[in-house]
Amino acid sequence: MSTIAFEQGVFRVDADIVGAGLGIEPALVQTLMRDGQITSVCERGAGEDVGRYRLTFFHGNRAFQLVVDIEGHVIERSRHDIEARRGPSHGPGRKLGA
Repeated sequence: MSTIAFEQGVFRVDADIVGAGLGIEPALVQTLMRDGQITSVCERGAGEDVGRYRLTFFHGNRAFQLVVDIEGHVIERSRHDIEARRGPSHGPGRKLGA
């Protein structure tokens, strides 16, 4: 069974879920993550979204997002193409949110 769990302050998401969301073989997920080809971000909800978390996985020009609660129940899921990602500054002279 594919699961999402919150253990010791960290979300653990089965490779089957990440692979399906990004359109890649689940068997490749761990290796691609280790090699930095799949990256992820976890954001904690605030205000009316308290108790929710957005987990975003990136691979190439794809982003796969899950909105989950602390128990790992999926509230929303989406996948979309994104522009080629640049370094941490998101381009020369450009600030986040600009």
